[in-house]
Amino acid sequence: MTAIFLMSMIFGLACGQAMSFCIPTEYTMHVERKECAYCLTINTTICAGYCMTRDVNGKLFLPKYALSQDVCTYRDFMYKTAEIPGCPRHVTPYFSYPVAISCKCGKCNTDYSDCIHEAIKTNYCTKPQKSYMVGFSIY
Repeated sequence: MTAIFLMSMIFGLACGQAMSFCIPTEYTMHVERKECAYCLTINTTICAGYCMTRDVNGKLFLPKYALSQDVCTYRDFMYKTAEIPGCPRHVTPYFSYPVAISCKCGKCNTDYSDCIHEAIKTNYCTKPQKSYMVGFSIY
């Protein structure tokens, strides 16, 4: 019985490592506009994780569309809108952002996703911070 249990555990771990791991993950973003007095800190969820992919050996012989790799991207999402405090009357104080509900491994759709591989290096505030508490959703 112990050998079967041990083999099941090893098999489960091996399959778990081989499968994709793409889930909604908590993310904090900082939003500011140069005209507004404050920086807004927003807690949301984004899709993050790893997707199974493989490198094709015959790159020279395949069309470019066949070379794209799967990325962790949104399956279901909704937009929420927050108001940046301290904006003058002539500036629209609203900022809309996506909230991941579920994720999938698939091709990156540039209609609603940023498909670059570089991390945002300026995700900090240069002005006094206000935390986002209540907002409204736009569907």
